[in-house]
Amino acid sequence: MGKKSGGEPKLAKDVYEAELFRLQTELVALQEWVRETGARVVVIFEGRDAAGKGGAIKRITEFLSPRVCHVSALPAPTDRQRGQWYYQRYVEHLPTRGEIVLFDRSWYNRAGVEKVMGFCTPEEHTRFLRQTPIFEQMLIDDGILLRKYWFSVSDEEQLRRFRARRDDPVRQWKLSPMDLESVYRWEDYSRAKDEMMVHTDTSSSPWYVVESDHKRNARLNMIAHLLSTIEYEHVERERVKLPKRPVESGNYHRPPRSLSKFVPDHVASLLGDTEH
Repeated sequence: MGKKSGGEPKLAKDVYEAELFRLQTELVALQEWVRETGARVVVIFEGRDAAGKGGAIKRITEFLSPRVCHVSALPAPTDRQRGQWYYQRYVEHLPTRGEIVLFDRSWYNRAGVEKVMGFCTPEEHTRFLRQTPIFEQMLIDDGILLRKYWFSVSDEEQLRRFRARRDDPVRQWKLSPMDLESVYRWEDYSRAKDEMMVHTDTSSSPWYVVESDHKRNARLNMIAHLLSTIEYEHVERERVKLPKRPVESGNYHRPPRSLSKFVPDHVASLLGDTEH
């Protein structure tokens, strides 16, 4: 086990991958328990831009059924949604029986970006801080299993990740003007986050902080904690028996290949390039 700069322990890749797969196996067991019992699970992912929320969500959903586990990542509200009760568009994405919903950012936008960037009024922000514990208690009282995770990243690491995104052609889309604004408004976001925690970190709906300067550690820590907070059981499923292939009658003949439009063999062109 090595160490990252700053002294943080760093797992070897093979150890990380083995433990991640073990946890993902347990996530599948959780999914089957949710499906069998009709439980409803909501997991909220919040934190700084580039704090690692998306990476954690990808590892959670990698082997789960999209029919059971949904990711909600809502865009900016429309004009009509701005005129609605603030929580209304999020309520539409809450799970029904036998579902898990992962909120990649949530109603807590009002406590962060909306507060800092002036997208809501001071009165709307104050109302949010007062109403959110009540709203979340309503969800919990109705039987929803609610978990809230705040991914915490240092300003130095965030800036390093922004630079990496800027220089990576497949991740440049993840870097927006709003992300860059967060660099200049670091202290404003910190104050907004602290105020949010004071009002919404309650005994029935606590915040769990994930140290995320090291992405691998953060993913394992977060997933392991989530699993530890839900009293799920392994559901015994009937072993599927594959039928024997029936004896061909000889009456079926595959249509000629010339009648179908096949995808060109792109791989062959690559293999040809490597041979020269």
